[in-house]
Amino acid sequence: MIMDTNIKTLYNSLDKKYTLEEQLANLAEISQYFSTSLNIQETLKNAIQQFLIYLDAEAASIFLLENDDTELVCMDCAGPVDITGLRLKATAGIVGHTVISKESQMVRDVSKDKHFAQSVDKTSGFVTKSILCTPLMVQDQCIGALELINKKSEDGLFDTRDQHLLMALSSAAALAIHNARMASSLVEQERMRKELELAREIQLALLPRTSVADFPVRGINYPALEVSGDFYDFFRREDGKIYFNLADVSGKGMNSAMLMAKASSLLHHLAKSMDDPGELLARVNDELCETVSHGMFITIVSGFIDMNNSVIRLSNAGHQPPLYHRDDGTIEEIPASALPIGILPATDFPVTTIPMQGGSLYLFTDGVTESLDANGQLLDIAGFIRLIQSNAHLPPAKRLENFVAEIRGPNVNQRDDITLMVIDCKPR
Repeated sequence: MIMDTNIKTLYNSLDKKYTLEEQLANLAEISQYFSTSLNIQETLKNAIQQFLIYLDAEAASIFLLENDDTELVCMDCAGPVDITGLRLKATAGIVGHTVISKESQMVRDVSKDKHFAQSVDKTSGFVTKSILCTPLMVQDQCIGALELINKKSEDGLFDTRDQHLLMALSSAAALAIHNARMASSLVEQERMRKELELAREIQLALLPRTSVADFPVRGINYPALEVSGDFYDFFRREDGKIYFNLADVSGKGMNSAMLMAKASSLLHHLAKSMDDPGELLARVNDELCETVSHGMFITIVSGFIDMNNSVIRLSNAGHQPPLYHRDDGTIEEIPASALPIGILPATDFPVTTIPMQGGSLYLFTDGVTESLDANGQLLDIAGFIRLIQSNAHLPPAKRLENFVAEIRGPNVNQRDDITLMVIDCKPR
């Protein structure tokens, strides 16, 4: 490997004076290594060894800015004392002064320098006499600093030649660190992209598919991000009853998506053998309270359509009240009767029975009512009711299509997941 060969060569030649040609050759070789290294830990470790050897110092360290540039962290070091992981305020010590000023500092007697941080020596037991420190610059941005301590010469002092060499080497090192960070960031972004793609595929697989034209339930979901915290489900059981739910998981992103997948699967499984929507939610609630992260919960409407008796029985756990739009044009809200699931175990979930008297029952998440139109106006419940009334003459699938077109117009910025369900309430 280029770096290993270079270190050995330098070790063997420490007792002789570098010629200009040797200095240039070593600089070129080190710079070439930095330009091809994308492993940041390997880059830092090898950089430190090179600087320590090439400039004949007793100790060397690389500090990088972290936490929104408020802290300097020793990422790697070489010498008699290991200070890797040491954290300093971004303004602390000579290294902090170097970062703030973006200028190389050569301090021949640290005891006379007001910026010297004595606390590090007191903690480590190391004795610092002289320091050579240069900023790590990427264009106009300082990302950290490289610090050498105690020149291993008769007078123990660094000179301008050392300073110029360190500045030349630090430029190559800074670029290598920047490139390694960029490569790491791209790898992480690609990993996240693939995870989100997989999560979205799983979510889409969990959503129901309607193949029968006259099936009384239709639903639609449009996530605000790559994955959704909303979900809905419906299916006909063997006894003819139709189970349905529509829910909104707190928060957004991957955690919400994973909770959505768990809750949706659990509800689908239990709904095949349970008849009471309140008891169903109680079972799922107890399970989620045992396993869900603190602060996460689900608002949900869950119920059964009994076509033989022309009734809908549902339970609402902290969700937006469904709207029942009858054939005579009247609209009734079905209010929530319990807390969201996942908050408090052993909770009762009352059941509401709705006679099917024609018209449609609408379930929706707050992404619908809290959406903004092109003029920045809130749709709200009143606006959604107007949409329901103006589209009531259309088939259910077309109604949902028109709702979404209005809510997700070309000049509208979608702020939240949008999920809608319409249930045909025509009695048998």
